[in-house]
Amino acid sequence: MHQHSPSTVSFGSFSIEKTLVFKLWIGIFHLVGLLGLYFDISRPYFQALTPFHLLMCAGILLYFHTDWQKPFWGFLLAAFGIGMLAEIIGVQTGLLFGDYVYGPVLGLKLAGVPLIIGVNWFILAYAAGQLSTRLTRSAWAGAVMASAMMVVLDFVIEPVATKLDFWTWEGGTIPAENYFGWFAVALVIQLFYQKLSFVKQNPVSTFLLLNLFLFFLGLMFLL
Repeated sequence: MHQHSPSTVSFGSFSIEKTLVFKLWIGIFHLVGLLGLYFDISRPYFQALTPFHLLMCAGILLYFHTDWQKPFWGFLLAAFGIGMLAEIIGVQTGLLFGDYVYGPVLGLKLAGVPLIIGVNWFILAYAAGQLSTRLTRSAWAGAVMASAMMVVLDFVIEPVATKLDFWTWEGGTIPAENYFGWFAVALVIQLFYQKLSFVKQNPVSTFLLLNLFLFFLGLMFLL
C-alpha cells in the first residue's frame, strides 16, 4: 500500500510546501526543548515530555514514509524488537553496554527498559539508514556508515541523558563498551534496513537527524 497526500498546505490563497511546514516545526520544537531543558524552573516539565517528543519524531517520519509493504514492517519490528531486546539484556545482565539502569523519566517499562527506547532505536536507525543510502549504494558500506552515525549521536546523547535522569551508569562513568555495543546492535538493525526492499526516501528524515544531533550537542555544553 502506498499513501499519498497533497504536497502543500493551503491557508486561503497562500500555499506552502508540507515538508517545509514540518521542518519548521521540527526546528522550532527542538529549539524550545533546548531552552526548556536548560532552565531549572522548566526542566522537570520538559523531562516529562521526552517520551512525547520521541513519539512525535516517529510520527513525523512515518507520516512522510510512502511504502507500507511487508518489508518495511519487517524493518520497523526488527528495529524496535532488536533494540528493546538488546537493552533488556543490557539492563538485566550488564552485557553489551555496561552496567546501567533507567530512571522514571521515560515512562512505562518492560523488564526495566522504557518502551519508548524501542521507538528511539527505530527513529535513529531509520533516519541514519536513509541518509546512508544517499551516500552509498553498497548495503554493507551503508550499514557500517549508518551504524557509525548512530554511535556519534549516542556520544552526544549519553552525557545529557545521565544529567536528565534518563538513565544512570554504575560509578557515574560511561564505559567504552557502551559505544562498541551500540555499534554492534545498530549494525544488526542496519542490515535489516539495507537488505529489506522498500522505498528508502523520506524528505524530512535527514533534517530530523541533524536536529537531534544539534539538540543533544547543545545540551551537552549547556547542562
